[in-house]
This record gives sequence, structure tokens and C-alpha cells, in this order.
Amino acid sequence: MIIPAGKFKAMCLKIMDQVQETHEEVVITKRGRPVAKLVPIDDPVPQPLFGWLKDGVAICGDIVSPTGEHWEADG
Repeated sequence: MIIPAGKFKAMCLKIMDQVQETHEEVVITKRGRPVAKLVPIDDPVPQPLFGWLKDGVAICGDIVSPTGEHWEADG
């Protein structure tokens, strides 16, 4: 859809709703020349939290046994 800037200004919210519903781009013109394009945003698919670090963390060595390091908090 191509629409002049004046008409877009008068109907901005309605046109934005239409773009969201139909996913159709709108080209906005000024004096007959294209100056802007209104495009729909793809809704990101929400990622589940469970497993989001899969293949991103590597365990090297024994993570359960004591290290033998003395900490001040140990006393």
C-alpha cells in the first residue's frame, strides 16, 4: 500500500493496526516521493527457560570434590 504523508498522519493509529493484522507493508510518500516504510514486526517466539544453556556450558574436571583451597571464611 502507498499512502501520502497527510493521509498517514490523519489515520496513523488505524494504519498501524492494519499493518499489524495483515502484515502488509505501507510506503509513505511526500509530494509523490517515497520517504518511509511502515513494516510489521515479527513477533519473537518465546524461548523456554529450561535448557537455554544447552551446549553453551562445559564442565571441565571434578566439580563436586573439595579443591583443598583455604578460605578465610572457613576459619
